[in-house]
Amino acid sequence: MKWILIVLEKYAVFEGRSRRKEYWMFALMAILFWFMLNIVFHTLESIFRMSDTAGNIGHILYNLGLFIPAVAVGVRRLHDSGRNGWWLLFPFVNIVLLCLPTQPGENQYGPAPSLED
Repeated sequence: MKWILIVLEKYAVFEGRSRRKEYWMFALMAILFWFMLNIVFHTLESIFRMSDTAGNIGHILYNLGLFIPAVAVGVRRLHDSGRNGWWLLFPFVNIVLLCLPTQPGENQYGPAPSLED
């Protein structure tokens, strides 16, 4: 939960850097919440004999709510590895780039993120 809140606090901050842990913990928590939301909606749909519309609307709202923070943390993560945020537009390439280690010291995107987490 803490990792989603950290990213949401920096909702639309596309400058600076984010460590691998911040990015991947956010991604993991977002996926886990998505699955929990899925279970809740399917349970409610079966109990109240509702159509899939409510669940679909819930998922759309969830995805829209996390879209900008997810892009922002992805851009900051790429900055941390010394890459431009535009690499995020190449889905298969950016998976590799997002796994690269932090560039030590300061780079053109700012100082290295703290290691206190």
